[in-house]
Amino acid sequence: MSRIGKLPISIPAGVTVENNNNHIIVKGPKGEMAQTVDSSIIVKIADGQVVVEIDENSPVEQKQKQAFHGLYRALINNMVVGVSEGYKKELELVGVGFRVSNTGNLVEFSLGYTHPIFLQLPKEVKVETKSERNQNPIIILESCDKELLGLICAKIRSFRMPEPYKGKGILFKGEVIRRKSGKTAAAK
Repeated sequence: MSRIGKLPISIPAGVTVENNNNHIIVKGPKGEMAQTVDSSIIVKIADGQVVVEIDENSPVEQKQKQAFHGLYRALINNMVVGVSEGYKKELELVGVGFRVSNTGNLVEFSLGYTHPIFLQLPKEVKVETKSERNQNPIIILESCDKELLGLICAKIRSFRMPEPYKGKGILFKGEVIRRKSGKTAAAK
């Protein structure tokens, strides 16, 4: 039995959860999300809570059922939190001459390459950029979909991964890069 899977999910005020033949639909003030659940999992909605259980009569092997149990409970919980509170990530551009600007959901990066990089974000993600004097540029991303937000952050980081020698690159706000000493320290 999954420790995470057996925890009930409380439904906050203003959020509705529907179950249509193992197709879960969650609606709230920040948006609407849907997820199809495997047939080996039973989702019950009652008394302001969502409970995820294993269907013991399912032909799927027991180990796979237990894995699905925790997985789908976590996915449904992420949807409930996303449509009620939303998710927010902040990225920081560390490097001389690194700049970022946005026009709507089109983001333009200047990261030391010979050309600017343009990234069109989906409409589910809200983006804001801040560039202040003597401060590193910051990208603020908000969405109700945790998975989509993580994918976009990973894509943005892939443009200029943080490197351990100078500490340059695109970092999460507050992230600390383990620094390495260069060749000169090793030669002594």
